[in-house]
Amino acid sequence: MKSLSAMDSSSGSPEFDYLFKLLMIGDSGVGKSSLLLSFTSDAFEDLSPTIGVDFKIKYVIMGGKKLKLAIWDTAGQERFRTLTSSYYRGAQGIIMVYDVTRRETFTNLSEIWAKEIDLYSTNQDCIKMLVGNKVDKEGDRAVTKKEGIDFAREYGCLFVECSAKTRVNVQKCFEELVLKILDTPSLLAEGSKGVKKNIFKEKPPQSDASTSSCC
Repeated sequence: MKSLSAMDSSSGSPEFDYLFKLLMIGDSGVGKSSLLLSFTSDAFEDLSPTIGVDFKIKYVIMGGKKLKLAIWDTAGQERFRTLTSSYYRGAQGIIMVYDVTRRETFTNLSEIWAKEIDLYSTNQDCIKMLVGNKVDKEGDRAVTKKEGIDFAREYGCLFVECSAKTRVNVQKCFEELVLKILDTPSLLAEGSKGVKKNIFKEKPPQSDASTSSCC
């Protein structure tokens, strides 16, 4: 199986073949920020709710390609929702996260988040990944795995259950999403264009000593 492995970026911004924008959405408190931290830094923290939007960069190698993943972590609170609509623009992958111990976070996927994707997503072929987080709290489970599978089938999503705390399936969540993007020609073309125009408006590296201007 193709594997996702980190690239060493200690000497500044490494060169990459494709730039993919991934967006994480879902209710506040479902663990989006913890999942992102677990994936990008191999750590886990109980984090405060995200204010507006945050993002992290992860360089990986998959299928022989060097990829730059720009992963956007959005606030789940309703008062920030008008701020986040523009962040859907250009996303090749969208990760919909719910908490398997809180049924309302699952219900809101169809009530709120799937509707937002329909409204704001600009890539028709955008890959969606449904993620049920906090499986480490199995005794408190309020949403069955079958319900997650059924939802994913209805909305055309990939699906995985995971735990940001124990790191179970965290890698798999991002790996399967990125593999599917790599398998979709229109998204691959978008990712290639992103390298040229760079969605962060970075200046192209002039030398090996150049560093990223990302915040």
